[in-house]
Amino acid sequence: MNNHTTIKTRREFLQGSLLGASLSWTVPAFLSRTFTTLGSEQTAGNSGNNILVLVQLAGGNDGLNTVVPFSDDHYIKARPSLAIPARDALKVSDEIGLHPALGGLRDLHDEGQLAIWQGVGYPNPNRSHFRSTEIWQTASASDINEKHGWLGRYFDHACAGADPTVGISVGRQSPQSFSGPRPLGVSLEQPETYRFADTDPAVGNMPSGESFYRNLNRPSMMEDEMKTNVGGSIAAIAGSTNSIHHPLDFLERTALDAQVSSDRIRAINKGSLNRVPYPASALSNQLQLVARLIGGGLPTRAFYVSQGGYDTHTNQSASHARLLGELADGIKAFNKDIKAQGNSDRVLLMTFSEFGRRVKQNANGGTDHGAAAPLFMVGSKIRKGLQGVAPNLAPTDLKNGDIKFTTDFRSIYAGVLEQWLGTKSNAILKWSGTAARIT
Repeated sequence: MNNHTTIKTRREFLQGSLLGASLSWTVPAFLSRTFTTLGSEQTAGNSGNNILVLVQLAGGNDGLNTVVPFSDDHYIKARPSLAIPARDALKVSDEIGLHPALGGLRDLHDEGQLAIWQGVGYPNPNRSHFRSTEIWQTASASDINEKHGWLGRYFDHACAGADPTVGISVGRQSPQSFSGPRPLGVSLEQPETYRFADTDPAVGNMPSGESFYRNLNRPSMMEDEMKTNVGGSIAAIAGSTNSIHHPLDFLERTALDAQVSSDRIRAINKGSLNRVPYPASALSNQLQLVARLIGGGLPTRAFYVSQGGYDTHTNQSASHARLLGELADGIKAFNKDIKAQGNSDRVLLMTFSEFGRRVKQNANGGTDHGAAAPLFMVGSKIRKGLQGVAPNLAPTDLKNGDIKFTTDFRSIYAGVLEQWLGTKSNAILKWSGTAARIT
């Protein structure tokens, strides 16, 4: 390919896709989420940095049958067929127990590695899956629409110049919690396929998309571009192409970010092994991958995984037990794996769901959208055991049949940011409350 053709192709690509805000024909979705600011150099991650692993329980987990107030008559009365009997609950106190499927979490509790935060929610709760998830992802008030996520703001505030893998979401889509003014973080389903899309099988053995973007960083191509950029128009003034405002530099920087993160993730996944067996479940598969990436030394500060299915409007008992069993067993295996690596002091795992369920069961053997619910933290340095205040289930203390929150979720986020990730929380959360003590 001659110089003129090379430059024309690259410029046409910029004009037709990047500058036209369309990257679909050759750039996979993860690339558009890994753009870093122009001229920013990547810095090596410090292996001593703490790591947060977020586990989303998507659909609205029934908190009352997860952390069970088995001694509360109001609970028993409101759920004649769904209530977990005291004899079956895995007791963590004289009044509170865990669902019988949460044996793995009960074991972690007994080992001093589980925190159970009770009554977590926010003022003026929203029962919409999408809106409440958005509130949790952005740490916004229920009457404010915030487009950037709380972790995205953390990346922007505290991780400038970081490796693009500072945040990794295991899944097809990046969570809104990762979105930020200068987006960092990548999303992937399988490391083996975390590479540029194949658009032309005729380009050797390498996918043509990958070949194109790797070539963007070949020195010979960059030099050719500089030699022929002789000032033919005002938009192409002769001189260095390293200007921070040059769109080609932006694309080259982005391609390099994506190439490096792709190569590194696939190499770590291939070379890093899980040290314990995991149960068979989609969530366990995600946690296995996270453990391998941690063990391989990836400089990631936040991992994000998700387990769906918690919208239990009908026939809740069996499906909820299965989901909680997969959750507990997967987390227990992950915790063992991290401990075997010698990384248990660096990793904090935290669950969350967009809302809990209503106190009273419905006519279909299920529960409807509610408000506050518990969340779990797992780690060797956490403040263990029951935390916060158990909600009052007396009908006179409910709000439209919902539990009133006793712990604002943003106080927990503030505790994670300040006590675990080591940064001030006020500017990131845009919230002036007091941080919860999590360690």
